[in-house]
Amino acid sequence: MKKLYHLASVAGVVTLGLGLAACGSSTSNTAASGNNAGSTASHVACPSGTVTFGVEPYDNASVLIPAYQALSADLGKALGCKVNLQITESYVAEILAMKNGKLDMGEFGPAGFVFASQQADAVPLASFADKNGQLSTYTAGIWVKKGSPITSLKQLAGHTLALSETGSTSGDWEPRYALIQAGVQSQVKTEYAGGHPQSLEALLHGKVDAAEINSQTEASAMASHTFNPSQYTEIWKSPAIPNDPISASAALSPAARAAITKALLNLKSSDFTAGKTSIADELAFTPPASGHVMIPVTKATYVQLFSLAKALNLSSSDL
Repeated sequence: MKKLYHLASVAGVVTLGLGLAACGSSTSNTAASGNNAGSTASHVACPSGTVTFGVEPYDNASVLIPAYQALSADLGKALGCKVNLQITESYVAEILAMKNGKLDMGEFGPAGFVFASQQADAVPLASFADKNGQLSTYTAGIWVKKGSPITSLKQLAGHTLALSETGSTSGDWEPRYALIQAGVQSQVKTEYAGGHPQSLEALLHGKVDAAEINSQTEASAMASHTFNPSQYTEIWKSPAIPNDPISASAALSPAARAAITKALLNLKSSDFTAGKTSIADELAFTPPASGHVMIPVTKATYVQLFSLAKALNLSSSDL
């Protein structure tokens, strides 16, 4: 199994979205988000006139940018700030960017949040509600082609398995722990494909015998008609995983974090469902018909991921 990337070796983030450079950031080639944001530079949430919002690369940037544009624009209006949307190069790059003061807030995967909390002092603010107004969840899964002789984790021994990316909850931690529990972790030839879409592609094109495909990627690929589950078999599924927390840098004042939380909780349902591929599509949740689409979360919400990191004997030095 390949070693996880070391945090200090990651270059940083790719600025691909909306807004100007963050407070203290030096990125460029961006465009403004939010109306007349420059006139309210003294707002409590953005004393320097901007807020930089990072999003983990759980899908291709070409898909994530339009999916997050409405949210970023309305967040900017609510805060009276320019919001700089950045799709990071990797899960680790997002953590490094917040640690180095390049991100004011970021959407981390649950596993990424564990190390963002430990390494960058990220403070969870809110996550996505399901149709019942409860915290939405998703699952990891391992899939094979229909008719494959592999029908269980133990039968993966001697075969190739595509995982998504180091530091991914569903694409790395959960399936690795499942292999350990099945006693075959040293007998499976694991390969990191570079992301959830790439892991799926590896299976679709026969490059591996099995692949991790989480429920979010499954839903997105089905919607785009690039994946037909009836032609494949899911041989393993993880317990429910709480959805991504949007977190703030601890460098922001408590008043700034409170203002951002309030703005997140008051976002409209259309901010999550707009576009050809929406955030709701990408994260595979159905927003509630009424009430808040985002709900408050705390570090305790993700305690199962901290426990999983301990079970895998991972620390921030493993990133």
